[in-house]
Amino acid sequence: MFEAKRQNSSFRMMFNLAEMTFHSAARKVRQTHRNAFMAIIVSMFQSVLFIAAFYLMFNILGTRGIAIRGDFMIYLLTGIFLYLTHIKALGAVMGSEGAASPMMMHAQMNTIVAILSSALSALYLQTISLFVILFVIHVAINPVEILHWDLAFLMYLLAWFSGCAIGVILFALKPWVPDLISIIQMIYVRANMIASGKMFVANMLPSAMIGLFDWNPLFHIIDQMRGVVFVNYNPHHSNWEYPLYFSLAMLTLGLMGEFYTRKHASLSWSAGR
Repeated sequence: MFEAKRQNSSFRMMFNLAEMTFHSAARKVRQTHRNAFMAIIVSMFQSVLFIAAFYLMFNILGTRGIAIRGDFMIYLLTGIFLYLTHIKALGAVMGSEGAASPMMMHAQMNTIVAILSSALSALYLQTISLFVILFVIHVAINPVEILHWDLAFLMYLLAWFSGCAIGVILFALKPWVPDLISIIQMIYVRANMIASGKMFVANMLPSAMIGLFDWNPLFHIIDQMRGVVFVNYNPHHSNWEYPLYFSLAMLTLGLMGEFYTRKHASLSWSAGR
């Protein structure tokens, strides 16, 4: 009866959305560990472990000669870190709270906020890890020299964005066929160990093999990243427009599917998972 009326202006709605996204993202970061600093350490350790494993593999197999002439550690980072950012963004978006989640009972909370917060938390953890690893390499191993810092960071964001877009598609389909979507995610992650092109240089591939990889947006992003990082590499078999348009199309279809799923969500779905 004595409830105060508030003016729901567009600015206030945007501010509330941003505030909800920020708090949800902070909550997502702390899901890995109660201490946010330790969550960053865990993410960084996973990345370092991955890089060390590939460094040893390249040395044991004697395949360092196929790398681009330049800093070998930066060559590894341009492939491995973009791959990790892509799949972690996909996994984070897929793991967002759905329409039947108890979190949706909170005021102003919705699935868009859940997706945004999951995506931003993954980006935050990966970005902090990237900067720390680059700093350690620059100080302890070799000075880091990157041809175009701004374009390299845009390729990094594109890898994250494309992972989010594919994750939205799978997130929208997950309530309908959860087991199948989990299998598809596993196959996609495993296939990208090779199909992303992080272990080889696209320009060295025979023309007959290009068709096996150029369907993959991450293959284009990694190749373009190496083109803007190394002064002596010019990618001939990739472009940045394809992953951008592909991601925008996947995001549009995913949001349409998520809207349809949200309208038909039921609590029995979450109870059965």
